[in-house]
Amino acid sequence: MARSKDFDEEEVLKKAVCTFWHKGYNATSMQDLVDALGISRSSLYDTYGDKHTLYIKALEHYQNAGGKHMCDIANSPVPARQAIRQMLEYTATALLSDEQQKGCFMVNAEVEVAPHDTEVRDIVCKTEQRTEESFYIAIKKGQERGEITSKQDARALARFLYNAVKGIQVLAKSSTDKAFFDDIINTTLSVLD
Repeated sequence: MARSKDFDEEEVLKKAVCTFWHKGYNATSMQDLVDALGISRSSLYDTYGDKHTLYIKALEHYQNAGGKHMCDIANSPVPARQAIRQMLEYTATALLSDEQQKGCFMVNAEVEVAPHDTEVRDIVCKTEQRTEESFYIAIKKGQERGEITSKQDARALARFLYNAVKGIQVLAKSSTDKAFFDDIINTTLSVLD
């Protein structure tokens, strides 16, 4: 008979995200994970197998939480420009509220691990595609309603907006000036006219 887990896997994944996000994949040791997650080394190995598997699960957990929120905004009944502003502001606000200025966990994974790890690269690519698709949905809806210019291709605009998100994610590691990010968001939105 399988023994039940003495811990909440959802909470463990949240703690794993925080640990990997703070230290990076390469600098995080198994002992760091045992200490941060509050579970025994044997439970960690029994549940996740190894550090890499836990890292993958942490990335997927992060991806699902952020991706769902962006998708929900894109599909909300608000005007398209408002939805797009909300998506951009959601990105900036989440990063600016981090006092440690860790940047975006997914971008950090893309820079540190993805060049050498196809599994991480696939997760990063899926995240990028999902975010681009959220913008595309909002843009198409806005173009159909006449809220957004149809002079530009919806897919090209979605890629441009995603590029702005990526810039915000990187810049949040070095800047905490909200006005700086407001300028980026306002200028980015001007392409929708």
